Amino acid sequence: MMLRIKRVPTVVSNYQKDEAEEGARRVGGCGRNCLNQCCIPGAKLPLYAFKKLNKIVGDKELPGSEKREPPVAFLDSLLLGEWEDRMQRGLFRYDVTACETKFGFIAQLNEGRHLKKRPTEFRVDKVLQPFDGNKFNFTKVGQEEVLFQFEASEDGEVQFIPSAPIEPENSPSVVAINVSPIEYGHVLLIPRILENLPQRIDRESFLLALHMAAEAGNPYFRLGYNSLGAFATINHLHFQAYYLAVTFPIEKAPTKKITVLDTGVKVSELLNYPVRGLVFEGGNTLQDLSNTVSDACICLQENNIPYNVLISDCGKRIFLLPQCYAEKQALGEVRAELLDTQVNPAVWEISGHMVLKRKKDYEEASDENACKLLAEVSLSEERFQEVNALIFEAIASGDNGNANLLEDPEVKPRSHEEVDVINTSSHAAMTRRSIWKLSLFHRLCFNRLLSEEMKKGLHPQMQWISYVTQSGRLMHVMMTKIHHVGKVYHLKAKRQMTENLGQVAKFRQRYEKTAAPKEEP
Repeated sequence: MMLRIKRVPTVVSNYQKDEAEEGARRVGGCGRNCLNQCCIPGAKLPLYAFKKLNKIVGDKELPGSEKREPPVAFLDSLLLGEWEDRMQRGLFRYDVTACETKFGFIAQLNEGRHLKKRPTEFRVDKVLQPFDGNKFNFTKVGQEEVLFQFEASEDGEVQFIPSAPIEPENSPSVVAINVSPIEYGHVLLIPRILENLPQRIDRESFLLALHMAAEAGNPYFRLGYNSLGAFATINHLHFQAYYLAVTFPIEKAPTKKITVLDTGVKVSELLNYPVRGLVFEGGNTLQDLSNTVSDACICLQENNIPYNVLISDCGKRIFLLPQCYAEKQALGEVRAELLDTQVNPAVWEISGHMVLKRKKDYEEASDENACKLLAEVSLSEERFQEVNALIFEAIASGDNGNANLLEDPEVKPRSHEEVDVINTSSHAAMTRRSIWKLSLFHRLCFNRLLSEEMKKGLHPQMQWISYVTQSGRLMHVMMTKIHHVGKVYHLKAKRQMTENLGQVAKFRQRYEKTAAPKEEP
């Protein structure tokens, strides 16, 4: 069964029209100065070329190293300056700076964001969908809505060219305004715009987003990403970003460390927050952090799990948030009072910035009401742990075994027939009504294997667990704490496999019961 929901699509461009009108548009030149092949020849836009960061994330410059001042202040003068210029030219549908706002869980009354649009059906059971050039995409925006091109510098230094030609063969990445802004400075980062990439994260595009956050250099300028099925409505690869000088509730939530990878990336779990999620931070380089998170995102995409991403703290802290609200909505499992608010819990709402469209909801806004909505967004504890197991497997595979999930090099991959037999054994455990049943298949198998291989009487800190991945590889995991659904709190590398004397002594004292020697009379 194909699952769909109806919602009012967000208008991000003044050239965004109904599909019928778009289909009727004449071919061979639109006459509106867009970014399509009909208007690109001879077109020029400002170009900001950033310096690629190879230093450790968050570290200061080394002593004696020179840090040149950029030719233009990226956030204040370029991005926000150009954004305000478009506001003066009347390109936005409303003045977002006039919206009423409450703080705590941030509540904003934005009655203009959904006006004059009819509800449209969106498919929510497929995270990966092919690009469709007949539907609205960002090549159809007007060039006046584009602020500048954003590319890596070729000579390793920051450059700014006020009027640079658009080179179709290089498919530039661009920053454009969102004409229905949520907040001040709301823009879209569109990687390699002319390649017509669908809404799916890859390593190169995610690293570009982290470079933008680092270039802004302001913790109040954040980037967000919504996958299809998690309230992205335009299937053309893009990130959103805006400036809001307040700490988001999700950024204040406590976390619990799960592990630190060999690349220096720390992975933690959100605690005491309505939506379950993972937090990634640190790393030896910006690329280490980017590769880890993008591999996790690619894993979710390929397993048809909708998700949102918040890039925080100048690109040093990233929240990964799998969600199921649209699925529940399509299945009729969301309460009517929540649906009536017309709040679409995408990355900003999940992070704590609630965009409300009705005065009534704004007046009744409270932390309690926000938590009620977000609780419907979150995966269950069991489902979240299944997703985590899959993510850690993907991180290990993407990092060629350098992460703390280890692959035995001496074991040959199992045949597909052997893997099928193992996976089939866990079929009875699949009782939940969900559109993700097939993608969760081998994760349920993983949980079952954990319970079967745990030996009674052994201390978990001294125990290695083996399991077969979907691709047929044998993986070894050192377990230090076991939850009844197979929750992994920490993963140890092989170099940590040898017990020290203290661990052995503690084990014997706790688990080996020996009779006390009798005293001589």
